[in-house]
Amino acid sequence: MQYTYQYSRIIPFILLPVPILIGVALLLFPTATKDLRRMWVFLSIFLLSLAMIFSTYLLIQEKNNTSIYLSIWSWTINNDFSLEFGYLVDPLTSIMVILITTVGILVLIYSDNYMSHDQGYLRFFVYMSFFNTSMLGLVTSSNLIQIYFFWELVGMCSYLLIGFWFTRPTAANACQKAFVTNRVGDFGLLLGILGFYWITGSLEFRDLFEVVNNLVYNNEVNFLFASLCACLLFAGAIAKSAQFPLHVWLPDAMEGPTPISALIHAATMVAAGIFLIARLLPLLIVVPYIMNLIALIGIITLLLGTTLALAQKDIKRGLAYSTMSQLGYMMFALGMGSYRTALFHLITHAYSKALLFLGSGSIIHSMETIVGYSPYKSQSLVLMGGLRKQAPITKTSFLVGTLSLCGIPPLGCFWSKDEILTDSWLYSPIFAIIACSTAALTAFYMFRIYLLTFEGHFNVYFQTYSGKKKRSVYSISLWGREGKKGVENNFSLLLLLIRNNDKRIPFFFKQKKRVNSNGRSMTVPFFTIPNFGITNIFDYPHESDNTMLFPMLILVLFTLFIGVIGIPFVNPKGLQLDILSKVLTPSINLLPQNKKIFSSWDWYEFITNATFSVSLASCGILIASFLYKPVYSSLENFYLFNSFVKSISNKLKFVGQIILYGVYAWASNRGYFYFFYKAFLTHVIRFFAEVCNFFDRRIIDGITNGFGIVSFLVGESLKYVGGGRISSYLLVYLFSILIFLLI
Repeated sequence: MQYTYQYSRIIPFILLPVPILIGVALLLFPTATKDLRRMWVFLSIFLLSLAMIFSTYLLIQEKNNTSIYLSIWSWTINNDFSLEFGYLVDPLTSIMVILITTVGILVLIYSDNYMSHDQGYLRFFVYMSFFNTSMLGLVTSSNLIQIYFFWELVGMCSYLLIGFWFTRPTAANACQKAFVTNRVGDFGLLLGILGFYWITGSLEFRDLFEVVNNLVYNNEVNFLFASLCACLLFAGAIAKSAQFPLHVWLPDAMEGPTPISALIHAATMVAAGIFLIARLLPLLIVVPYIMNLIALIGIITLLLGTTLALAQKDIKRGLAYSTMSQLGYMMFALGMGSYRTALFHLITHAYSKALLFLGSGSIIHSMETIVGYSPYKSQSLVLMGGLRKQAPITKTSFLVGTLSLCGIPPLGCFWSKDEILTDSWLYSPIFAIIACSTAALTAFYMFRIYLLTFEGHFNVYFQTYSGKKKRSVYSISLWGREGKKGVENNFSLLLLLIRNNDKRIPFFFKQKKRVNSNGRSMTVPFFTIPNFGITNIFDYPHESDNTMLFPMLILVLFTLFIGVIGIPFVNPKGLQLDILSKVLTPSINLLPQNKKIFSSWDWYEFITNATFSVSLASCGILIASFLYKPVYSSLENFYLFNSFVKSISNKLKFVGQIILYGVYAWASNRGYFYFFYKAFLTHVIRFFAEVCNFFDRRIIDGITNGFGIVSFLVGESLKYVGGGRISSYLLVYLFSILIFLLI
């Protein structure tokens, strides 16, 4: 058993050889490495699977022995300062490692097919492997400075993955926005770490918790300074987990490939902030007012993310705001002190949201096969509809994820969200009302996305053939613009943009397929539609390949059964206890107010609360079904929320119209946060920069240049005076005396 914990140090670095070997191989054998590129994916999946198996074994051992293992070694020693590195294996670490590895394996399998036609295939998996290494290092860290080190590596990998298609201007801007926004929170995190080191003289979690608890208990610490340091630590979690007001980077991060959205922005990177607060909860819980601040930020983020998701036209952006709202649930639960409930929702949401993102990727992957579809059109809900026939498996899996996120039993998110809603009534009735309202709105906007995507008619099909909107469809590069020239100039690109479903890429292939340097599609059209000529070549939206469907089906199983870990069972002593609580017992014991973890389960109260939460979700689903029900006779009803606003507003009074249009304007303009930041931050910073530039160039440089000019003029003048002639000196002398006498 001791050897098992000792060898757990390899978990964070088990994937590190992959990016190193790929880099060396590309340097020494570039052609062979590209030809055997899928071998590296197999190696990544194999190594990540080993980490998953090892961490699962550790979790089982901790469940049986309730033990915590800490191993540290000194890295730098200087007088009284000692910088130590190490790894901590406890239930929280094991759960996070299993979550990262399971979702990571499925996303890698999915990405192999999704990115198979991209020229940056190897670069993508280098970034993915390095990101997984950084994330595993983060969750196994034993002190704050080590967490900060891996925290920055995670941010760097996120920057690279969001801007993977860096030639697309929106992707380049999105990765810069994510990087800058996270640097704001990371700077606060660094200051908080230094502040607590000044207070306690240690960065190790155990020492930090004990010293701060003793100082607070004996009133030997400045509470204002301790609260400020705790707020700065929380700032790092705010940025990383996209909490208000540093949430603006998350929706734009959807510019990266969809597997990145599933991995980083559903299950791992955005969960790092939740993990940090959960890890530091024994520290934060004794600092006055910090827990109230965490709960407040969580409930604001929850409400904001839910309302902004109501009218999004981009399927991935809608899911991004959904992620933001669910992270608000988790942060709110941590602010209430519900450690177990927050982690439970983190687990259930990770699998459900990963399923939804992979489902959206399957849809986008299918929509991109239509000639004339840009990356923005392939993600637009306006141009979807009726995909239930072409992609039945994707439709079913997406529906399971949608129902889970809505809180429908017995799916995973039902159990965790129901517990958060129940605890919220005990914490604050006002916050509970907001949480329950957003639960209904979550069901509304999630079913809105589902209905607009899979029900009704396929909108582009009708736009092309109905005669109401005649247009020629021609090729579009994944990163390029729509062509406006004739077909003869686009024919080569046209062939490159049609996906060939008949030919599969072998595991080891020597003959490289012709890939567009500015796209990721293969050659050879699938079939042509009669009577429409070469400009209307289509490959109808179709079901994805098996390598993309397999991870989705596995995630469906997780979504269906992951809630079992939160269902109570009767142990031999007659106490009702769920698996998750038993696993988290060592960590929960660090929290003073969680002493009733082994109390009996009140089934009557559970059924009452569950009935209430399911009723809220059902109301949201029914309203969405009424507003967005499939209409097969008119395309007008597919133009999203604004068309429904027009039809409904005629039946409402003036006040109702204002409210309805206000909600739509708020959601479609992303809460006006971008306008606010542009007006009060960007312009103010630019104004001060221009003032500083003017002061530097005109005042500082002006004074310096002025002295130089004066010296030059004086020297030029004196050189004519000092000619060496006595007659000239006498003339100047007499002229000066004359002027003096006149004055």
